[in-house]
Amino acid sequence: MIGRLRGAVAEIGEEDALIDVMGVGYVVRCGSRTLSRLPEIGGEALLHVESHFGEQTGLTLYGFLAREDRQAFVLLRTIQGVGPKAALAVLDVLPPGELAGAVARDDKAAVARASGVGPKLALRIVTELKGKPITDGPVAAFHGQIHAAQPMKASASGEAVAALMGLGVAEPAARRHVEAAAIRLGEDADPSALIKAALQELGR
Repeated sequence: MIGRLRGAVAEIGEEDALIDVMGVGYVVRCGSRTLSRLPEIGGEALLHVESHFGEQTGLTLYGFLAREDRQAFVLLRTIQGVGPKAALAVLDVLPPGELAGAVARDDKAAVARASGVGPKLALRIVTELKGKPITDGPVAAFHGQIHAAQPMKASASGEAVAALMGLGVAEPAARRHVEAAAIRLGEDADPSALIKAALQELGR
């Protein structure tokens, strides 16, 4: 199965994008939040992909700019009644960190803001996500219960990406170089090491 795509953005539609990878065009379904953050036509994008094969639809690729979004999408899909469209809609209004916060607060109304998600499904989502790690952000899972924790330090990769963007590096390029640095340096690398390695790759 396809897990990641890196290529030029050839087209951006209302529900999907066409990514040209060495001359092969991949149609990738994306949420509106992801589509709005893609580079302009011709720019390079790195998408984390969840592959789904249906008997009637065949192979469908769902793309996300952040690994955390893909993980949250997969988690939402384990809930009865949450199809790919509903999962994308939830993540459009509640990125993973905000979704974790809504679950911790039992905020069904926030989840119900998603297109196509009614009160009953919102309640099921909040109930079934209890105790499941949605993100490594400020809401943590502990002993089977989600509780509000003290604000945690952002992930090293996230900090490094934010720092590069502050230096004028486009988000897709920043994520790409930070991810390459993280693979090379290991998961325990601190933000400063990731930033330094990414800047070296960028020639700065």
